[in-house]
Parts: sequence; structure tokens; C-alpha cells
Amino acid sequence: MELIVKDMDIATGGTLVVILNEEDAGRLDLHPLDRVKIGKGRRIETAIVDIAESSKAVPPGKIGLFEEVLDSLNVRHGSRVSLSVAHKPLSLDYIRKKLEGHILNKQEIDQIVWDIVHNKLSQIEMTYFVAASYVHALTPQETYLLTKAIASHGDTLKFNHGPIVDKHCIGGIPGNRTTMVLVPLVAAAGLTIPKTSSRSITSPAGTADTMEVLASVSFSARKMKTIVQKLNGCIVWGGAINLAPADDKIIQVEKPLGIDAESQLLASIMAKKQSVSSTHLLIDIPVGNHAKVKSRKGALHLKKEFEILAKKLGKRIKVLITDGSQPIGNGIGPALEARDVLWVLRRHEKRPLDLEKKCLRMAAEVFKLCGIKNPSQKAKELLDSGAAYRKMQQIIRAQGGNPSILPEDIPLGKFVYTQHASKGGRIHAIHNSPVSHIARIAGAPDDKGAGVYLHVHKGSVVKRGDKLFTLYAENRSKLAYARDMLRQLKMLDY
Repeated sequence: MELIVKDMDIATGGTLVVILNEEDAGRLDLHPLDRVKIGKGRRIETAIVDIAESSKAVPPGKIGLFEEVLDSLNVRHGSRVSLSVAHKPLSLDYIRKKLEGHILNKQEIDQIVWDIVHNKLSQIEMTYFVAASYVHALTPQETYLLTKAIASHGDTLKFNHGPIVDKHCIGGIPGNRTTMVLVPLVAAAGLTIPKTSSRSITSPAGTADTMEVLASVSFSARKMKTIVQKLNGCIVWGGAINLAPADDKIIQVEKPLGIDAESQLLASIMAKKQSVSSTHLLIDIPVGNHAKVKSRKGALHLKKEFEILAKKLGKRIKVLITDGSQPIGNGIGPALEARDVLWVLRRHEKRPLDLEKKCLRMAAEVFKLCGIKNPSQKAKELLDSGAAYRKMQQIIRAQGGNPSILPEDIPLGKFVYTQHASKGGRIHAIHNSPVSHIARIAGAPDDKGAGVYLHVHKGSVVKRGDKLFTLYAENRSKLAYARDMLRQLKMLDY
């Protein structure tokens, strides 16, 4: 069957979708979610079918194409394409097998990942895979095979010398910008650390959002490699590079469901480390009531799973279990967190000591893992001497930023509200989730200058009238909404 293209001017975000008029669909006995092959010259693509019930959307004789299909076939509105019925992807049989509780082999897992990367599965079908892996947890061997498959179906960065260091935090803690201090520390020691980081999904800022305050974070794999080869390190957004692309698609499905299957979490993290050819890994597992990992018992279990998987992949690993009971640092939001990082690197009196202490501990563990003598002393020397700061300036310059920028030069939201203590006492708790929520309501991370600045931490003693925290917003209405939410969300106890 030949049909004329109608450009729907809509993108799905990845999945290949076409729309047929119900009359044309009926001729081929096609139903929603069936597959069709579309051809134009030598280009052939398989897509998922949706059905238009009216001629207004897609008339008979035409086929509605979403942006991804238009781009893949290199066709435009009014082009003529061929259409035939296609079989459903093989991976659906394997997903069904996992739903039934069976163990998948290498070929089956590889096929599922290939179909995910090449947009052969719908969101619903990917959801079934995520749910199946959640209900019927992957075995250690399946997790290993999934890790290898995710890493292999994407670009891999290779470097001529080692060790290649990488780190990852399980997340859930506001602030916690350890990457932006650790990378220049490790690079200044002569070790290679090609760091890809994420943007925020539900937090007030991801590392990429915060680094973007200081420099560009979107680079090709080739440009990233050039920066690393010159400076030993970088801090870039992983979403701009085709490293482990299946992982990003799986995460998009997990988030709405609130599902974070342990096996997929392990494979997700380790596949990205595999894709940059890392040899030495540092994993940070914060533990706390509002952290992703709630108990030390759960953290110890996850630590063991990381160690087993790292051994299978031939990587050296150190897993740290850290305090996730409160935010790390003072600033929560991209600009506020960038100021904290620069204050630590510049050894300024305003630097958050909790962030500094954690970064020094992490650097020492990396140095120890890589065989550097006197690791704690080495880490402190690199920080105190300014070597780490100078390395950060070089990275900022290489990534297109201003290496001379001062923390005080970073603009914050001009609409400000400071909460003062209504009584004296000791801070018993600062609650991660409300702090994150308030910072996001104020505009973070999209508004770089928005967020929360904490003047106190757990254990701080305050007098009546002392500053507790300050809200920053880039417009008046967002600040007003954030202040309203303070009545519903309790950020701290004292």
C-alpha cells in the first residue's frame, strides 16, 4: 500500500509512531500498537500504529508521521511512502518470559536493549520490562548481562592511560555537589576522571545544572575526550553524549511509576561507568529517612551488590555509606550550589565545611584505591595549595566558561525572603524532601538563581532572631508561592 505523508508536527520523544485512518487500517487488519514497515527508497523503518477515527486528523490515503519517523526516513509533508504489515519485536516474547518469572539469557537481554535503543518498543512495552524486573528481580548474572548490553549499545570512550576514575552518588540529598570538588581534586593529582553527570529530574539541581552556571556542559564525545586528554578531567552532561542511551529511556519509564528496581539501578550506574572505560570507581550511598536508601542494612546490602558486579566487570571499587539525614552544603539550587563549590575550592571563610569534609574523604578514598601514598594528606595538600582550584579554572575555561568568575559574581534571584528563628534552641533535624520541594517551587533548577540557602545545620544552636534560611526566586509570584508552602512543609525542627 502507498500513502501520502502528513506531517503531524509532534514528537514522541523517541518511540517511532505513525497514525493511519481507520479505513486504511481496516484494509490491513491493523490495530493500535501493531507494527508496520514504512519505506522510502532504500530507507525502511518499523513503527507503532495508532488509529485516527476521523478524517480530520488523518484522511484515508494519508499516513500521519511523527517527527522521529520523518527524520529517520528523511521524508517531508506530501511525500509518498510504502506501507506493509510488520511483525512485533522479538523482545516482546522475552519481556513476557520475564513477566512469568523466568531467567533471561544474554541474547534475550541484548535484544531487549537493542529494541529500546532503536525505539522499537512503546512506552507501555518498556514499562512491562521495568515492572517485570521489579517483581521478578534480576539475578546477578542477568544484572551483569544487562549492564554489558546497555553499555555496548552506545558510544564508548577509551583513553590511552589509566587508571580511569569515576564516581556516583545514589542521590536523594539536596546540595551534595561533591562531584564539582572531587573532579578537580582527582585531576590535579594526575588521575583521569571523565565525569558525565545528570540534570535534575525531581531535585532542585543536578550536577550538570550546577556546572552549567560556570560553563557549558553539552559536548560531543569527541570534544569531551579532547578536554579529558588535555586536563585529566571534565564535568559534562551525559544526556548530550550517546553513552548508554538505553539507560536514559528506562529511567524515563521508571520515574512516573516511582519504581527503582535494584538490579536496574545497578545496571544503570555501572553501564555508564563501563561506557567511559572506568577502572576505579567510588560509589556514595547516603542513608537517611528522606534519602533513596533509608537504612544502614539496606545500604550494606546494596554495597555488596555493587562489589559483586564490579568484580564481574573487572573494576576496582570503593563503596562509601554516608550520612544522608540532611542536605550537604548550604546552597540548594544551581547558582547557590555553584557558589558553595567555588568557596570550597578557593578556601573561603564562607565555604560549607560539611561539603569540604565529605569531598576530602572521597578524594582520599580514590587516591588510596589508585595506590597513591598518604591519600588523606595528599587530598588536603591539593585543596589547600590551590592546585584543585586552578584545575577547576582550567576545566571551566576548556568548557567555554569564565575561569576568573568569583562566587560573589554569580547572580541569585532578586526576590528574597529570610526566615528567622522565633525562639532559641538547637536544630534537631533538617528535612531533605521539604527543602528540595521548596527550592523547586521557588524556581530551581530552571531558574538558575532560585533556591534555598541554609544558615544552619543539624546541631546548630540558634538564638531568637537568628537567620535559619533564605529563599531566592527570579520572580515575585514564585517567591510568594514558596512562602505559602512553608506553612505546609516543615523544613527543620528545633
